[in-house]
Amino acid sequence: MDLTLLRRLNQARRDRQAVIRVSDLATGADRLVFETDLSAEDPLAPELTAAFRSGKSGMIETADGSKHFLTVHVPPPRIIVIGAAHISQALAPMARIAGFDVTIIDPRTAFATEERFEGTPILPEWPEDVIPSKLTLDAYAALVAVTHDPKIDDWPIAAALNAGCFYVGALGSRKTHAKRVERLQANGISEARIGRIAAPIGLKIGAQSPAEIAVSILAQIIEALRLRPAYLAVSPETTGAAQ
Repeated sequence: MDLTLLRRLNQARRDRQAVIRVSDLATGADRLVFETDLSAEDPLAPELTAAFRSGKSGMIETADGSKHFLTVHVPPPRIIVIGAAHISQALAPMARIAGFDVTIIDPRTAFATEERFEGTPILPEWPEDVIPSKLTLDAYAALVAVTHDPKIDDWPIAAALNAGCFYVGALGSRKTHAKRVERLQANGISEARIGRIAAPIGLKIGAQSPAEIAVSILAQIIEALRLRPAYLAVSPETTGAAQ
């Protein structure tokens, strides 16, 4: 690979940017395609979109018989859970088994203890004090807000929407969510972005117990990750809740 391309690839990986190295097997030519730059005009657009979604490398053959090898580099998906609740206790180990990095954030130190979340990183701090200084929100991060406390949940929800997280879910009834929507709108979050919130959270499978709700949330997160648009475009948006 050309040294310049290699440097760009390594930098992209450090920056948690999704990128594919496209190698023409006939000519040996290489090029990099960033998920943020993927165009419908690219002759390999359908194959590249599928590769970004699956995260799997492999050879493809186009209709004209040309063959390319796609080396896919996507950031490891992460789930940031706001709230050290019973649902979080069930969600964390299941999500780790499914291959997600999981971190719990909750300033309520009585709940955010290592004993309750063995094997899962716990940050007993306010979300705005650890995002983005310790945790980055991006297109390969999911945010799950389950505290039922707007003082804790609202800021990270707004930040996740502005950052283009592939999934943003919030616990609460439709009435609770309607009030949340009003608060987010008052803080300058657009209707389109607010519409991306999964609320009530989780797939509709009739879940009742914390463990069942955790299953429905994880399934919805996987669905969002694998079936998301090739790239969730993010334009700068100033909000009072998340700068």
